[in-house]
Amino acid sequence: MTSPGAPGRFPPAALLAFAVAGYVALVVFASGLLSLATDRDVIATPGLSPVPGPLAAGVAALAFAASLWPALRQEHPKYTAVIGVALFTALAHLAALWILALVFGADVATATGAVGGAATSWTSAVFAGAAVVAGWAALAVRRTHAHRPQWPWEQDEDGE
Repeated sequence: MTSPGAPGRFPPAALLAFAVAGYVALVVFASGLLSLATDRDVIATPGLSPVPGPLAAGVAALAFAASLWPALRQEHPKYTAVIGVALFTALAHLAALWILALVFGADVATATGAVGGAATSWTSAVFAGAAVVAGWAALAVRRTHAHRPQWPWEQDEDGE
């Protein structure tokens, strides 16, 4: 591992922040687009409060960040790390949806129905797919050893 404060390098924490922002944007965009295209709610379970869905998406974003962080801290992470990130993120979303549905007053059957509907529709694919795309992009930046942008006058005199 290199030191996170190496001059000119993107720190892993900054990459993680950009990846999480990208992940959330992709989830919102894809969920909205697919909901519009299929004329179906993202979580279409009668009797379920509207609160568990967005909160479960927040938990999924936290799970995405937690599972991507170890890979971003490596000097040369493997792209295959996004497989685990995607699986963990999608499963965290489903688990959080079930728990939060129960917390917000749904019975076990309704909570299980919501999770079953999310798992067998495009909803889980959106959460996993967004994790793959955002995670891959962050790992690509880390692997290419990208540097922060600089103005021409910020460079050293010898052109480095």
